[in-house]
Amino acid sequence: LQAMSDNESASEEDWLALRPQEPSPSQCCGSGCKPCIYDVYEKELAQWERAKAMQDKSLLMGKKGQSNNSELNPDTFTAFSVSSVEQLTEDTYQYKFELPGNSSLRLSLGQHIVLRGVVNGLEVQRAYTPISPRNAEGYFEVLIKCYEAGLMSQYIKTWKRGDVVFWRGPFGGFPYQPNKHGELLMLASGTGLAPMIPILQSITDDEEDETFVTLVGCFPTFDKIYLKPLLQDLARYWNIRIFYVLSQETSLEKLPWSYQENTYTGRLNEDLMKTIVNSCRRKPFVLICGSSAFNEDMSRYLKAAGIEEDSCFVF
Repeated sequence: LQAMSDNESASEEDWLALRPQEPSPSQCCGSGCKPCIYDVYEKELAQWERAKAMQDKSLLMGKKGQSNNSELNPDTFTAFSVSSVEQLTEDTYQYKFELPGNSSLRLSLGQHIVLRGVVNGLEVQRAYTPISPRNAEGYFEVLIKCYEAGLMSQYIKTWKRGDVVFWRGPFGGFPYQPNKHGELLMLASGTGLAPMIPILQSITDDEEDETFVTLVGCFPTFDKIYLKPLLQDLARYWNIRIFYVLSQETSLEKLPWSYQENTYTGRLNEDLMKTIVNSCRRKPFVLICGSSAFNEDMSRYLKAAGIEEDSCFVF
């Protein structure tokens, strides 16, 4: 009898151990994902309650909470292995993840994926946009800025080749169609460059796509510009222009001569915005990605330059 009751209590403990944990606010990345982490929790909780009522753990097998088949899924987290870590600037890194065989993430342009990390026992989730080409096979790459006091940054800084981390998605994205807009104006601050890169690459990869693009990258200093070789390559295409706005540089003299002509010092303000918009061949459709303060400032300057909200998309 004693043995039986021990089994029963062990069984109760087993079930409690399998019960999905309610997310804490830190786990919500705040990007409006569908399904949100809370939606996933409700679904998993209902599944657990059903399995427990029927005393059938096999009903939980469908719960791919930690899938290892490297198929990205918006409902559940999937394990991906870090294949390389490259430091781009003092606080920004490019991480490459393995995909099995020649498979591809198959994201739409500008879509983001959500990373799960555990720091000091606290689970945190953040959204990042892969910068690898959409058709990249066998891998994907993510650009991440690590902040000194950032919870997720503490976790990310520990990554090394071979580590396994968990992602889910994809979410969001910009519904880009070749030649739909005569000209795109991309305004990116720091890692806000990430969703712009796949769109730029899809335009340069498609000989039929004659969309003209003006990318404005805002960084503190020349040293902090990410992905310089890639951006230099893209700027060689007839339909791509790239400008840099460096808020903490006071002079262009120290910059390589190839950058002097298309770089501005100071901040991207209302006057500079008007100059850039007026230099576009036609009225542009604008893509914006940066901090919420940057996004608000850009929307205000664009309005002053005659670009209305319905001609803008904010990531």
